Amino acid sequence: MVGKGLRWWVFWAVLLMPSLVWALDGKVDGKAVSHAQYMADTLWVVITACLVFFMQAGFAMLEAGFTRAKNAVNVLMKNLMDFSMATVAYWAVGFAIMFGNGSPLTGFTGFFVGPGTSPSLFSALAWTSVPVLAAWFFQLVFAGTAATIVSGAMAERTRFPAYLLYSLFISLIIYPVSGHWAWGGGWLSSLGFKDFAGSTVVHSVGGWLALVGAYMLGPRLGKYTKEGKLQAIPGHSLPLAFLGAFILWLGWFGFNPGSTMAAVPADIGLIAVTTNMAAATGGLGAMFFAWLKFGKPDAGLTINGAIAGLVAITAPCAFVSVLGAAIIGLVAGVVMVFAVLFFDRIRIDDPVGAISVHGVCGALGTLLLGLFDVKDGLFYGGGLKQLGVQALGVGAVFVWCMVTGFILFGALKATVGLRVGKDEEVEGLDLGEHGSEAYSKLEMSS
Repeated sequence: MVGKGLRWWVFWAVLLMPSLVWALDGKVDGKAVSHAQYMADTLWVVITACLVFFMQAGFAMLEAGFTRAKNAVNVLMKNLMDFSMATVAYWAVGFAIMFGNGSPLTGFTGFFVGPGTSPSLFSALAWTSVPVLAAWFFQLVFAGTAATIVSGAMAERTRFPAYLLYSLFISLIIYPVSGHWAWGGGWLSSLGFKDFAGSTVVHSVGGWLALVGAYMLGPRLGKYTKEGKLQAIPGHSLPLAFLGAFILWLGWFGFNPGSTMAAVPADIGLIAVTTNMAAATGGLGAMFFAWLKFGKPDAGLTINGAIAGLVAITAPCAFVSVLGAAIIGLVAGVVMVFAVLFFDRIRIDDPVGAISVHGVCGALGTLLLGLFDVKDGLFYGGGLKQLGVQALGVGAVFVWCMVTGFILFGALKATVGLRVGKDEEVEGLDLGEHGSEAYSKLEMSS
C-alpha cells in the first residue's frame, strides 16, 4: 500500500510540476503567458544558448588556424578555460551585477543564482517569460564570448596564469558592469540606447580589452624588423580558420535570433535573415576590397570580413530592413580591412584581427543602427537623437574598457607577469606552458 501510495504522489507531482514552475516564472511584465508559450520560450532560449556555446569551438578553431602550430594547444586551452572561468564568475557575481536590481551603474541582487533564486531580483529581465536559470544560462554564453575575444589578440606570447586571471575578472566585473548600463536597466538603457544582441555590449567590450592587452604585451618576436618594417607571421592552418568561421556563422543564428528570449516567429525570421545577409556582404566587401588593394582575394581578410559583418549586425539585427543589413555588412567588411592595416601601422600586433573585427566593427554596427533603424534611424526620418545616444554608448563603453583594462593588465604585469620569456616564445607556448604539442609528429620550422 505504501508503494502504491508513493507512486500516486509521484504521478501527481510530475503532472503538476509544469504548472507550478509556470506560476513562478511564466510571466512577461507581471502578466502570465500561456503554458505553451512558456515552454516554447524556454526551449528556444536553451537551444540557442547551446548554439552560442558552440561558438567557443568556432573561436578556438579560428584562433588556432590563424596562429602557429607551436602555439595551438595554448590557444585551445585558453578557449576551454575562459568559458570555465566565466561560468563560475558569472554564476557567483557577474549575473547579479549585470541584471540584478540596483542603481543606474550596477546591480546588487541575485548573487550565486540557483533554483531558489526569485525572479523579482531581476526586474530588468521582466520582458522574458523563461525561468531564471534559463535566462542565466543564455546570458552566460554571451559573457563567455566577451572573454574569449581577448585571447586571439594576445595569442602566442601571453602567460597562461595571467590569461586565467584576466578572463576571470572580465566575466566577474568588467563585462557585467557595462552590460548593466545597456541591458540591466542602467543609465544607457534609460536614455534609449539600443544594442539588441551585443555589438557593443559583448563584442566591443572584448575588442577594446583586446586592444589594451595587445598594446601592453607588445608585438610578437619577429613581427617587425629593427627598421620597423612589418613582417607577416602566417598562421599554420587556413582550413582550421575556415572551419572556425563556419561554426561562428552558425552560432550567430543562436546569438542574434536567440536574443529575443521568446519564441516569436516573425521576429526570429527577420533577425535570422538580417544576420545572414550582413555576414554574406561582409565577406564579399572584404574580399573584393582586398582583391582591389592587394591584387589577390585574401583568404584571411575574407574570413574576418564575414565575422565583421556578423559583429556589426548584432546590435541592429532586429531594427533594420534586409537592405539595411546588407549595407551594414558591406561597410563593416571594408572598414575591417582598413582597421587591420591601421593597427599594423601603429605596431599593435593582433594575430587574428580581433580588435578590428570585434572592437571597431562592434562600434561601427552600433553607430549604424542610428542611421538604419527603420523606426528611429536618421535615414528613416528619426533625426539625430538615436545616433547621438548610440555614439554616447559606444564612447562610454570604450572609456570603461580602456580604464579597467589598463588597471587589470597593469596589475597582472606587475604581479604574476603578462608575457612569456623570449626562449619560451621562440620554442612555442605549447611546450613551455603545457608540456605538450598539438602535432607531436610534425617537424615545426617556425
